[in-house]
Amino acid sequence: MHPPLTLHKHPMCAEIIEDFQKCHVDHPIGKFFGECTDLKIKLDRCFRQEKAVKRKVNFEESKKLKERLQALRKETAEISTENPVQA
Repeated sequence: MHPPLTLHKHPMCAEIIEDFQKCHVDHPIGKFFGECTDLKIKLDRCFRQEKAVKRKVNFEESKKLKERLQALRKETAEISTENPVQA
């Protein structure tokens, strides 16, 4: 099973998606008997590569966000120790 084959969501795999969809149109019965299997395998590999790239980008973004949050917490802690609130 694969995700929805929308080209705008999978720009890295657009050419393979188009070929795969064309194969299904050209071989309406053959697609059930392995006519498009090679393209399906290529598509799966492309989706895996695309996911790995997205995962790496998301990880880098999360590291930056984590660093920003730690800096903000440190700054907030320093301010609260300098100006303690009197109750």
